[in-house]
Amino acid sequence: MDEELTIKLLPIIEALRAYHQHEVHGLDNIPTRGPAIVATNHSLATYDIALLMAAVYLHNGRVPRSLIDRAFYVFPGLGELMERLGCIVGNPDNASTLLENGEIIYLAPGGMQESLRPSSEAYRVYWEKRKGFAKLAIETGAPVILAACPRADDIFKVYENTLTKWVYEKFKLPFFLARGLGPTVVPRPVRLTHYLSPPMYPPKKAEDPAAFKRQIYNFHRRLNQKMSTMLSQGLIPT
Repeated sequence: MDEELTIKLLPIIEALRAYHQHEVHGLDNIPTRGPAIVATNHSLATYDIALLMAAVYLHNGRVPRSLIDRAFYVFPGLGELMERLGCIVGNPDNASTLLENGEIIYLAPGGMQESLRPSSEAYRVYWEKRKGFAKLAIETGAPVILAACPRADDIFKVYENTLTKWVYEKFKLPFFLARGLGPTVVPRPVRLTHYLSPPMYPPKKAEDPAAFKRQIYNFHRRLNQKMSTMLSQGLIPT
């Protein structure tokens, strides 16, 4: 990754953080060294994840590595730019290598499907069939820190339509109907808060394949339920 480029972009990210009055609760839950998985919910805006990564970097200096969808490479130059910012295509081999090197990785288990959901389904996690990150944690022994930012779903109003589903199912590409501030695509100045869970440690990997499968199921269910609770609690006015 090009850390110099990343640092140059920090003022832009900080401007977005100011625009959204962005806060992070639980920054001390991010370990200062060693491998860790930060699992986030996925909004249509997406850049809310970058706000979190910047906050963590400024807090403890840990350089973020993010797993991204192959769809970024459909747009000329975008995939390469994301690589310079420390991103890498999300697959088990890449993720395992980063964790083995002691990196902290950010991923959104719900992926593009979660980001494209209409506003009528806001604040929900689409992790029911996304067990890969739980499997990854058990295989590598890396703890999982859940990062919930419920109001990120309010940045845009996303309309339900059959074309979005058709394009995603057929081509696995993003297509959506949405609006931001008024009738424009300018992001709404929604106040954003990330809530970070304490590290959730996976069980030691079982040697028996059937037992390992049960471990994945149970750890994933625990993560899924915790994330749903965090999103719900984050919507309660304080």
